[in-house]
Amino acid sequence: MDELAGDDGPDEAVALILETLPGLTRLAERHHLDLLAYLLGMTQMEAEEHLRVRSRRKLS
Repeated sequence: MDELAGDDGPDEAVALILETLPGLTRLAERHHLDLLAYLLGMTQMEAEEHLRVRSRRKLS
């Protein structure tokens, strides 16, 4: 897992997390892991909001 972290900053980490979440969510749903699928969905919303807030700050 350390090789995934790399030397990038938090925005890159969030982007990587966002890339992996849809697959993890589908896996959880396929196996009827409803609470886990829900939490992964919430994680995706939080990550998207993080990037939105960061991009707004960079524009101003």
